[in-house]
Amino acid sequence: MSQKVTATELGTKPIGKLLMQYAIPAIIAMTASSLYNMVDSIFIGHGVGPMAISGLAITFPLMNLAAAFGSLVGVGASTLVSVKLGQKDYSSAQHILGNVVSLNVIMGILFTIIALIFLDPILYFFGASEATIPYARDYMIIILLGNAVTHLYLGLNSVLRSAGHPQKAMVATILTVVINTILDPLFIYGFDMGIKGAAVATILAQIISLVWLIIIFCNKNELLHFRRGIYRLHGNLVSNIIGIGMAPFLMNLASCFIVILINKGLKLYDGDLAIGAFGIVNRIVFLFVMIVMGLNQGMQPIAGYNFGAKQYQRVNHVMKLTVIAATIITTSGFIVGEFIPRLAVSAFTTDETLVNLSANGLRIVVMFFPIIGFQMVTSNFFQSIGMARKAIILSLSRQVLILIPCLFILPLFFGSRGVWISMPISDLAASILAAIMLYKQFQQFKKHSAEVIS
Repeated sequence: MSQKVTATELGTKPIGKLLMQYAIPAIIAMTASSLYNMVDSIFIGHGVGPMAISGLAITFPLMNLAAAFGSLVGVGASTLVSVKLGQKDYSSAQHILGNVVSLNVIMGILFTIIALIFLDPILYFFGASEATIPYARDYMIIILLGNAVTHLYLGLNSVLRSAGHPQKAMVATILTVVINTILDPLFIYGFDMGIKGAAVATILAQIISLVWLIIIFCNKNELLHFRRGIYRLHGNLVSNIIGIGMAPFLMNLASCFIVILINKGLKLYDGDLAIGAFGIVNRIVFLFVMIVMGLNQGMQPIAGYNFGAKQYQRVNHVMKLTVIAATIITTSGFIVGEFIPRLAVSAFTTDETLVNLSANGLRIVVMFFPIIGFQMVTSNFFQSIGMARKAIILSLSRQVLILIPCLFILPLFFGSRGVWISMPISDLAASILAAIMLYKQFQQFKKHSAEVIS
């Protein structure tokens, strides 16, 4: 079956089957990606020590910042590819692929240079101390040297998924996870490299998967493939890619600032180990968030294609199914966090103080977790159909407009507990806003559908 036929099925196949076809590979890939990060933390926690966990947590803001630039290109391009395929504009989709390569390489290299020059001041600003900065520095130097590879790997994988190959995109991610899991103990224990070994294993795994993605896109039988003339940056394509990708970019940028505030607040009231506790909680919560993101990735090409084809009833249907599935997933996270928190955090460390801090934090963070899946899907939904402004509003409402003020105010009254409770409060408020915006959008779709029928 040709790739053009595969893409066309997005507008004809039953929505339930399509969502399973696209979402299950993405969920597997995103779950594997989350486990990939958890494996690093587990090996570092048991193989290097509890303070290394805190050092690793210090790097989260910088990792989020790097991810922000990666998502700016990858998410924006993948959404635009879906819309262009729905409009049968295959030439533009081809040039988007080339622009993804150019943008990721340029941004990846520039980010690496700037971050390496100011690495120590950045890490101290993020909450590092004399006890944790050696671990954070050793890890980030290696990660930054491979940053362009990371950007290009994530960008090409996003385009591959949106171009009608969710299974191949899944395989690329799983390949990265498997290789990293094999290399982690080898470099951390076998070569006695400690936290540096975890970083080396991460980059080597991504290099191998990137090579496999390049081989796929070199196949001239693919509708989208590498060829001459597609790498020159086009102003209109770049502006559209960045415009659509601005929502996840701002979300990751906000995440960077938020983690800084959380790290500083926890360090002020509970010390360096509290930062490690947040690192552990973040890894656990991230597992469920990544599964929802996998659902969103499965929804994205379906919603984008059918919106481009003006099939609004199909757009509504895929949205509703995705919300139901996401709610089931985040409710599962709520159950884990509220009923077996100590068991969950004990996978990362045996240090009793760190276990207690992490378990207490996890219970608070997942307080309103059942509704957060809905908020995530709604934000991604607007992004998927090219409504970048609404997606940005929803992203910023949770990460900036609500959470940041809470992180400044609540710790003044409740100490470290105020840092933790800021997160579920922002989840609740942002979900209410998402419900209002989605209701209004569905009313517009009903109006458009009625006009098409008449």
